Amino acid sequence: MKEVQVNVPGHSYTIKLGSGVIKELPAELKRLNPSSCLIATNITVGSLYLKKATDLCNGMCRTESVVLPDGEAYKDWGSVSAILEKLASMGADRKSVVIALGGGVVGDLAGFAAAIYMRGIRFIQVPTTLLAMVDSSVGGKTGMNMTAGKNLVGTFHQPEAVIADSDFLRTLPEREIGAGIAEIIKHGVLADKDYFEELERDMEKLRALDPETVAEVVGRSCEIKAGVVSRDEKEKGERAKLNLGHTFGHAIEKLTGYGTWLHGEAVGRGLLPAAGLSRRPGDPTDAGVSRV
Repeated sequence: MKEVQVNVPGHSYTIKLGSGVIKELPAELKRLNPSSCLIATNITVGSLYLKKATDLCNGMCRTESVVLPDGEAYKDWGSVSAILEKLASMGADRKSVVIALGGGVVGDLAGFAAAIYMRGIRFIQVPTTLLAMVDSSVGGKTGMNMTAGKNLVGTFHQPEAVIADSDFLRTLPEREIGAGIAEIIKHGVLADKDYFEELERDMEKLRALDPETVAEVVGRSCEIKAGVVSRDEKEKGERAKLNLGHTFGHAIEKLTGYGTWLHGEAVGRGLLPAAGLSRRPGDPTDAGVSRV
């Protein structure tokens, strides 16, 4: 197991990475001592992992669940409301904990619901996609989409822990792996030349989900993002660079209808015009751009 620490003003938490680390969930709940737990997931992930997560939680506190529709198209108020109504119906209080079991959509929705229920309760991120492990589960951004644009409603609400079990990746479609790799490439481009070169060298191993390669890559991407978030939690300066590729990417998602492109796919495509615009005037080469 690899651990990465995230430190923001007044709060710190640990990202636990590796094969089988879902078994750490009871220990995190014991530390938090919740009155009850709500696991928020979606149809696909729930069919695979909800029972296992529920069994792990039940020994620590009363646990219930809410299963949301799949996809970016449902990252809306209806899904947030479903989580809030479930919390209320089960009698959740300020000592309750929400567990986000899923990809970035579930993590954003569950975190946002936790942030506004009773003016803020605790939550744990259990990301199940490569993209969520290296990006959305880390840093405390939560929210939902509006017709006018992506993530226009939300808040910063840091999790109490992130548990990223690489075993979950075995059930991901190849397209989801590619979407996660786009965010990983983004980290190399914006923060670490050596890391970017390692990605170029080991890309086939990463696509094949070689355990050692996945552990190294997910760990390094989390370290990069955790470092930026620790220095600029509320995106007043440096954290804005984590949006590399997102300006164009969000436009692609909105114009094509949420869910047509996966978020990581749109970000990956958005990296190309961003890289092109970043070329220095008069530079006759495009070697850097072509590598992206």
